Amino acid sequence: MKIAVVGTGYVGLVTGTCFAETGNKVTCIDIDVSKVKRLSEGQITIYEPGLEKIFLRNLKEGRLKFTIDLATGISEAEIVFLALPTPPGADGAADLKYVLGVAEDLGKIMTAYKVIVDKSTVPVGTADKVKEAIALNYKGEFDVVSNPEFLREGVAVDDFMKPDRVVVGTDSERARKIMGDLFAPFVRQGNPIIYMDERSAELTKYAANSFLATKISFMNEIAQLCERMGADVDMVRRGIGSDDRIGKRFLFPGIGYGGSCFPKDVQALIRSAEEISYDFKILKAVEQVNAHQKLHMVEKIEQYFDHQLKGKKLACWGLAFKPNTDDIREAPALEMIRVLLEKGASVTAFDPEAMSNVKQLLGDQIQYANSQYDALNEADALIIATEWSEFRTPDFEMMEARLKSKAIFDGRNLFDVKQMKNMGYYYESIGRK
Repeated sequence: MKIAVVGTGYVGLVTGTCFAETGNKVTCIDIDVSKVKRLSEGQITIYEPGLEKIFLRNLKEGRLKFTIDLATGISEAEIVFLALPTPPGADGAADLKYVLGVAEDLGKIMTAYKVIVDKSTVPVGTADKVKEAIALNYKGEFDVVSNPEFLREGVAVDDFMKPDRVVVGTDSERARKIMGDLFAPFVRQGNPIIYMDERSAELTKYAANSFLATKISFMNEIAQLCERMGADVDMVRRGIGSDDRIGKRFLFPGIGYGGSCFPKDVQALIRSAEEISYDFKILKAVEQVNAHQKLHMVEKIEQYFDHQLKGKKLACWGLAFKPNTDDIREAPALEMIRVLLEKGASVTAFDPEAMSNVKQLLGDQIQYANSQYDALNEADALIIATEWSEFRTPDFEMMEARLKSKAIFDGRNLFDVKQMKNMGYYYESIGRK
């Protein structure tokens, strides 16, 4: 098939590359001239494991192309994916100006039937608005489909190539067949393509992310109880995770969720509910719990230093909101660092992928180490904020030699509590003794 993808951000680039990998001819479109030039020359613009290899292969084979011209990009396409930003506005509601702006432009240049696919996470009713925007200038036949993405940063290529499910929102049989043909190679093992109406598909994405955010916040609250009651959250997690009604995933306590999806989608669903005069109490609590959890470790650090952080040097392992990505959007590490700096501490950080992005944001407010061990030099304590694999089994002797004080504040529960005690470390984690 011939496909156009409007937007070359995280979702757009993964979507375009993976469709090209199954033999489709894909043109990706973006208004950023410099970005399109770099992509056309084989310089990938995001870090995502496994993506660069298939990106370069499909670029070389001519199945993947990039352009800044919308008309050229969609001219031969049967399907046009909209993978555009939907940032939260001042009130938390998703801003649709980019989606609707492109939709209106499409109406001015379309000359034949196409399937327009909302790939971005958008509020309920957006498909109707996209139809209206296109119809302002185009009176021919077209369909608008909602096809939300469920990509996890760090494993997005596998998620796309072998999806748990594909959600397609459309009432059009013509569009349904086209979308079914497009996704057939991705569901050969029997995972379902779930067809529904556009509004249900739009809500499905928000509901899924908000439910997962709720599980995370619930476990963080349980961890708070464990710390106060002398229980072990790891034991509790295993005890409830073995119940198949609950499941094992997303039950790990920590320093709160971050990233580009959960915070934004929880906010957007709360605002959408308010627009129809419904008070979504559970999600409001989820937001409050997450905001507090991001600073829970700071409270522990303050207690350790008797609330005297001025002049203390702290090392931080991890800046990205999760491992295997360079994404720092809403990263708990950055919120902790902000407060620690305000209280007079200095911070030296190391992250395998995210430091360049943090430098653009924080500049020289913190120091950046060349390795995880360099970050420890003369540090009064270590903070672990992201669970990168290389942090899980470190050289503790080297750590001891470099740290000024054997104190670790582990926001991801990477180490065994008894082992740390036996090695003489002061060790604080989440929801454990």
